[in-house]
Amino acid sequence: MLGKGQLVLLFLLAPAVGFFATFAQSNPVMSFESARLQLPLKETAAQISQVQDEVEQTKQVIDESSKLAQEIQEAAKQEKQAYEQHDKSLSQLVSSSKESVQKSADVLDQLLTSMLGNPIGQTFGKNATVKVYSLEEAGYRGYMAKVRLNNPNALKVVLANDQVVSNGETTSHAAKRKNAILAVNAGGFYNVNGKLAVLGTTVVDGEIKAFSTNNDLSFVGFNKSGRLVGGKVTSKEQLEKMNVLQGASFLPTLLQNGKKAAIPKAWANTRQPRTMIGHFSNGDLLFIVIDGRRKGWSNGVTLEEAQAKLLEFKVRDAYNLDGGGSSAFYYNGKILNRPSDGRERPVTSNIVILP
Repeated sequence: MLGKGQLVLLFLLAPAVGFFATFAQSNPVMSFESARLQLPLKETAAQISQVQDEVEQTKQVIDESSKLAQEIQEAAKQEKQAYEQHDKSLSQLVSSSKESVQKSADVLDQLLTSMLGNPIGQTFGKNATVKVYSLEEAGYRGYMAKVRLNNPNALKVVLANDQVVSNGETTSHAAKRKNAILAVNAGGFYNVNGKLAVLGTTVVDGEIKAFSTNNDLSFVGFNKSGRLVGGKVTSKEQLEKMNVLQGASFLPTLLQNGKKAAIPKAWANTRQPRTMIGHFSNGDLLFIVIDGRRKGWSNGVTLEEAQAKLLEFKVRDAYNLDGGGSSAFYYNGKILNRPSDGRERPVTSNIVILP
């Protein structure tokens, strides 16, 4: 039990004890600091939550992007495989086509050799392969060349002195001027005031040098692929659609699609020197010159006989060019045939093959 003095002391200290007790329970500074600490903690938690959401979204985007990349890679892989297969198939097709063409050429060479004997001359040039044969049948003689173009620009129609109207030029002169390995005379011509002018339609290097609507004439040309084209040409638009690179005119057409064409009455069953051009079913070109009007050597050939012989050679399309004294066959530096005039005749156009 407290004494009287102790009670008095306790009474005097009570206010101070209460103040300190109250301060200890609710210190405003400590409460303020606590509030300050709680506020950033809440914001940080919210930020962390937001960052986690963004990380999750980024992860989803990365997963989707990775999946898309895999799909693109797979599609690219499949496309590459498809391309490689297509390229392989195309290569096989090209190889098969080349083999087929080569087999066709081999068969054709065997056929010509069996009928005409071995070539009397062969040239294996960068631009063209030329094989020359000697023709000798009952009543006529001549020469034939089978030409495979490696370059369509190896074949040229050469105007005499490169002019539509001129004094003319011999086949051998034109060939040597152009450094050709093979040449034959080409289109017909007529006299204009002492000069020679090309007959009908003539095309040189894709340029129409002369044009005619004469329906009696046949046009003989070569397109940009080196393929023989021709027939009746009635307009420049038709000529342009044929993509003709070189061409000349005369008559008549001999074969079309492996069938005989009608021979005009004025030309029927007449033996003459001839220059003819055609192509085989494999695209190889054919140039033939038959001598005539030379007794004991060659009497010439009729167009009907020529048609039959061309079909035996498996020629598909063929045309008659200017003949008579104009017919000339040049190979490897000289004229092989015997022109009916006893010498070469100057003409307005020649077809040459570059080696």
